[in-house]
Amino acid sequence: MRVSVTEAKAQLTELVRIAESGDEVILTRHGQPVVTLMPVKALPDRVRRREILEKLRRAGAVKGLAGEDAARSQDFLYDEFGLPK
Repeated sequence: MRVSVTEAKAQLTELVRIAESGDEVILTRHGQPVVTLMPVKALPDRVRRREILEKLRRAGAVKGLAGEDAARSQDFLYDEFGLPK
């Protein structure tokens, strides 16, 4: 939905409701888009942030353990004496 800034002054409350419901509201000046109204996403509370951090830490710990050792990842290129095959 596109609305001029002049028109938006008279119907701001309704435009905010429309934006909160998920519809795109673009304010225009001289026919050019200048502002988009969109709802603000709620920030997670302290408990939820802690859960997210712990989940990321566990995922990082698992990734650190998985896979081959980088120091030995190219051993297949060399023979038993350390010379290129």
